[in-house]
Amino acid sequence: MQLIDTHVHLNFDIFQPDLSEVRSRWLETGVIRLVHSCVEPSEYESIKAIASQFPEVSFAIGLHPLDASKWDSSMGKQVKKLASSHPKVVAIGETGLDFYKADNVQEQLTAFADQIEIACELNLPLIIHCRDAASHVHQVLQSYKATAGERLRGVMHCWGGNPEETQWFLDLGFYISFSGTVTFKNAHPIHASAQMVPSDRLLIETDCPFLAPVPKRGQKRNEPAYVQYVAEHIALLRQTSVEEISQQTTLNACQVFGLSLT
Repeated sequence: MQLIDTHVHLNFDIFQPDLSEVRSRWLETGVIRLVHSCVEPSEYESIKAIASQFPEVSFAIGLHPLDASKWDSSMGKQVKKLASSHPKVVAIGETGLDFYKADNVQEQLTAFADQIEIACELNLPLIIHCRDAASHVHQVLQSYKATAGERLRGVMHCWGGNPEETQWFLDLGFYISFSGTVTFKNAHPIHASAQMVPSDRLLIETDCPFLAPVPKRGQKRNEPAYVQYVAEHIALLRQTSVEEISQQTTLNACQVFGLSLT
């Protein structure tokens, strides 16, 4: 069984003491590719070092919406330059909107819009963080779709929306990625969304070190090997085999991020 974890943060300090052991566990589990997301451009060197050390790791460059106050034109130029400077950069992000933890709406909208333009210009997919902001994210993406066309594409990461919201982004051509939250007992809207996403738009992730899935929930650190539990639970919800979920999500991840299995 082959798995791709489409969203990790391995450069965080919590992984530094035993990253080699963490890697051994993801390889043993069958995780063959990982996409390392980026919180802010200052992480670039540490993420690039991990991608250089581990050939199965690709990465993104961007600014998280909770750091949107740091965004300006010079950072936009920096993101664009860095995204063009390394062959293992496969996406812009994570970007998006988060109105759960912050209310600086205009700053977030500006940073998000600028990163959409960079992604479209470079023909790279977006990794989108969306929390309590689905209607706003949808509105922004829809405003770009008419002119950007197929160049506007990407992933709704760690998706927590209901089926109606899910359909908004499917209609725009986006992939939907589920994390450990899909294994949580009372996450009924997420369960319903995981059941209705077409097979060719489905992705899985850990968002490690956050959101460890059942049966590891409650641990201080999530890790890529645990993406197997996300796959298993989605298979249960969709009444199919974990092998089918593994095969399809691996194919989808290669499609959206331009990854190769060879």
